[in-house]
Amino acid sequence: MVKNKENIDISFGSVCSGIEAAQLAFKQFGFKQTWSSEISEFPNKVLKHHHPEIPNLGDMTKIPQLILDKEVDAPKLFCGGTPCQAFSLAGWKNGLQDERGELTMKFIEIANAIDEVRESENKDSSVIFWENVEGVLTNKTNPFGNFIAGLAGYNDEIIVKKWSKAGYIEGPKRNVAWRVLDAKYFGLPQQRKRLYVLAGNKEFRPDLVLFELDNKDIISEQKVKEKNKKDRKQGLFSHITVEETKSVFYKGDIKFEVFRDYTDCLYAAYGTKWNGNAAAYNGSLYVAQNDKIRRFTPLECERLMGMPDNHTVVNGNSHTNRYQAVGNSWAVPVIEWIGKRIKEYKNSNVQSNNRIKRLKREPNNLNADLYLLGKVALLSSSLYLNTSYIPNKPQKGSLEDIIEYENVPEKFYLSKKACAGILRRKEEKNMNMNVKLEELMKKTILSPLREV
Repeated sequence: MVKNKENIDISFGSVCSGIEAAQLAFKQFGFKQTWSSEISEFPNKVLKHHHPEIPNLGDMTKIPQLILDKEVDAPKLFCGGTPCQAFSLAGWKNGLQDERGELTMKFIEIANAIDEVRESENKDSSVIFWENVEGVLTNKTNPFGNFIAGLAGYNDEIIVKKWSKAGYIEGPKRNVAWRVLDAKYFGLPQQRKRLYVLAGNKEFRPDLVLFELDNKDIISEQKVKEKNKKDRKQGLFSHITVEETKSVFYKGDIKFEVFRDYTDCLYAAYGTKWNGNAAAYNGSLYVAQNDKIRRFTPLECERLMGMPDNHTVVNGNSHTNRYQAVGNSWAVPVIEWIGKRIKEYKNSNVQSNNRIKRLKREPNNLNADLYLLGKVALLSSSLYLNTSYIPNKPQKGSLEDIIEYENVPEKFYLSKKACAGILRRKEEKNMNMNVKLEELMKKTILSPLREV
């Protein structure tokens, strides 16, 4: 039976919607959001402020029945990033309760409900998109093996010795591909590696969306660039021209200094726990403004995620609210890249051979058609399959571009007490520290300026 072809625009729904980075990323491609699902108070305010016309379904555990009862749309694209605690796929299939992974199980239930309704309406099956931290791949309870098995249509978890950071599986119900991507190579000056999973029915090829073909090894090429840059910094090869981010720059008559070319991963607790982690020593989440050290402002954090300025400024917001919401969100340019490739795939009639089948199949307990992939795979003498965290055409962002320089509140600057505490912990734990950062902290302690 021939499925009804939908309009070129793609409808989508999201769960764990947060401040809806998916909407920011997808709208330029004509994707139309039909519903969201978020229960946290502040993100709800942001959603209502920007998208009052889009229903927020709230509790995602109720969504499967809403879809089956056709009270809400069964969209073409379903996305979200559920907390991935331990859960048992077998237990779920047998109707056993497992609260630790309930939201992840509900994510699969929603996907199944959407496809059931779409099948009844003679429509193509949905495309399923899931995001998570890369640590889910190494969790000893094997949540990832349970999750992709459930998506693929198996009744039990898939067990392997070690999950790779990219891979592909063909299951009885769906094909599933996954890849870890780093926002640092998508135009953002932030190192933010996240796991992206894409799935669809047996006719859908998620690998053609997430993976890239090229005539070069992007990882080897990147290593050469980084070595050349390091050599230049050390003054070893002055003849090599390499574009570098300036550590010191001016905006108007204000001097700024950053301590690295990019930041560490922005985290949700940055607004409250900004002086006790690695960034307090490598300086990656600090900027010096006229030699006074401060953390990044909420506006600068929005820019670090590729969001519009003041996206989280709504009635009743606090700085902490904004930090948490932004840190919990998605890096918009990475989602844009995926959205663009989904649209291009859906608009293309080109059929491609499954080149992955040329590679070694991974043994597993279910005898599933599973491929665990390295960073780059050589398919032929002149063709590489890029499954690394770097896209074929990496883009570099600049911290200089994200810095604001007018009317930064004093509360964002490090006080003498804060600097003294950080330096004390550094000595107690015998930790390494950015030399320039340490110098400026000592300067702050000795400064005659008032304590803040």
